[in-house]
Order: sequence, then structure tokens, then C-alpha cells
Amino acid sequence: MCPSPINTPERFAQLVQAFFCDYLIQQRDVSPRTVSTYRDTFRLLLSFLQQACGKRPEQLTFADLTAAQVLAFLRHLEEKRGNSVRTRNLRLAALRSFFRYAGACAGPELLAQTQRILAIPLKRFARPLLGFLSEQEMQALLQAMDHSWSGRRDHLLFLLMYNTGARVSEILSVRVQDVQREDYRAVQLRGKGRKERRVPLWKQTAQHIRAWLKRTGLKAEQPLLPNRFGGPMTRTAVQQRLRLHVQAAQATCPSLRHRRISPHTLRHATAMHLLQAGVAAPVIALWLGHEDPATTHQYIEADLLMKEKALRRLQPPKTKRARFKPRASLLDFLDKL
Repeated sequence: MCPSPINTPERFAQLVQAFFCDYLIQQRDVSPRTVSTYRDTFRLLLSFLQQACGKRPEQLTFADLTAAQVLAFLRHLEEKRGNSVRTRNLRLAALRSFFRYAGACAGPELLAQTQRILAIPLKRFARPLLGFLSEQEMQALLQAMDHSWSGRRDHLLFLLMYNTGARVSEILSVRVQDVQREDYRAVQLRGKGRKERRVPLWKQTAQHIRAWLKRTGLKAEQPLLPNRFGGPMTRTAVQQRLRLHVQAAQATCPSLRHRRISPHTLRHATAMHLLQAGVAAPVIALWLGHEDPATTHQYIEADLLMKEKALRRLQPPKTKRARFKPRASLLDFLDKL
């Protein structure tokens, strides 16, 4: 299948295109979101190699993609672009997938090179405790929005995120028909790996959706939460709108000050409040669309209130410590140590 020689610009470009079109899309049928993530990784890599090797992307060959260059690229992501370790590991995972494919396709010619790259480990990192909003903070946020068109949309956006615990990508992909087909009692979400799930809605949420659709006249196939041009909102826009409303809510809820609050914080708030209400962890995992139920245990780790309740059930040991009496000679005591 693979012609020789392997180290030519044409062959490298050919394998990259086959990796995306044949392997990822045709054979594995990955989601468009996964394709976008891998595409962004290659864009960043090719741009980095252009500076490092002095070659345009169309001039690069496999000889330019050494393990040393991949390591330099990963350092560049962290030190120059300010990416987190999680993002660094995500980019490395995409490159590993490509080199496994290229190594299998090209045969022994790339074996040593691909093995060195596949041996680059994922970097370990500290997992901080999850941040979440209390019920009072969530209420203050929802009350901070005005009655303008964008204010009403944002109120429904964040109310729906809190109700469902949905990821940003999931909530932005919701169309009007995804709530209409459930008679406004639930919403159909499309999660990671094209997995779909239905989440029930509060009556209050359903009422806000009906009022919103009556005001906007959106059609069934349109996004439920569009931007001002009628298209779907972006993740960046959601982050910006959330930051704006958090600042407004600080006037009535000072605990929101000096905190880093992202759209994912609302998802954590949903999980924590379900957990504190006594909902079992496996049910929360299904609610949030966790592929691995063990992911839900993070919320148990972060819930200090539940730990304090558990501690109250555990009585401290009833022991008495003997009172310290100094020895006659401190030097004698030290000599015997």
C-alpha cells in the first residue's frame, strides 16, 4: 500500500490525509469534535515545525518528526502557549494515534522512529478539588440577568445548564426539536462519543423555554440558544457571558468575588447538589453522561459537608494522655536518647 521512499513530503502529506479521511472518519467513524481536536493538534505541530525546521508544511517529511521534536513541541505548548498539562497530554494522545497508524501502514521503515515517539509518556499532574457554586450563589447568578433579548437567552442558557448538568458543547448543540419532541418535559443531549441521553426538566425550566420560543419564533431545526445572527453560540461567547453575569452577581453575593468560574463549574454544581440531596452516585453518573462511573467519585471527594456529617457519626476515641512531668536532669534525659 505504501510506496517507497517513505521520507518524502508527498508521502507524509498522503499519510496525514489518509489518517483523517480513511482511518478516523471512515474506519473509526469518530465524532466531528474528535476530528476537530486532532486537526488543531496538527495545525499547531506544523506551525511549530515550520519555525523549528525552517520548512513550509508542504516540505516536511517523517524525518522532521523525531521524538526530540515532538518533546520540544510539547514543551512549547506548556511554556510558550501556556497550555495546561491536560491539554499537553491531549495533543500527545492525538500524535500517538497518528504514529500508530503511520507505523502500521509504512512497515519497518518507520518502526524505530514511531516506537520512540510512542514511548513518550503522558505527564502526571495534580488534580485539584472541584470548584462548584452553592445553591445561594447559583440563585444570585440567575437573578443577575436583565430582561433584554440576550439577558433572557443567557438566563435560559445557564438555567438549562444547571438543570441538566450538561457540558457546554452539549447545551450549544441543543435544537428546538430536542425539547419539543419530549413535550418540554425533558431535553435530548448529544454527549461525547455520539452518546445520547435524555434529562428531565423542571417545570420552571419548561416554562422559560416556552416563553423564549414564543418570543423568538425559532423553528424546530434551529439552535435553541442562538447568537444574535441566528447561529449557534460559541464556547468563547458562553464564557464571556458567564464572566459578565458573575461580575453583576457579586453585588448581591460577595462570595463570588475572586473566584475562577467557568461554564463547567455549573456542571459541578449540578452534580454536587444532586449528591447532597441524597441521589446515588451511579444515578448522577447517568445524569451527567459519565462514561466511567468512577468519575463521579470526584464530587464525593470535594464535598466537605458530607465528610463532616460522616465524621460526626464516628466518635473520637476516649483516651487520657498522661501529664508530662519533666525529669530531674534534662542532660540525663538527652544522654539516654
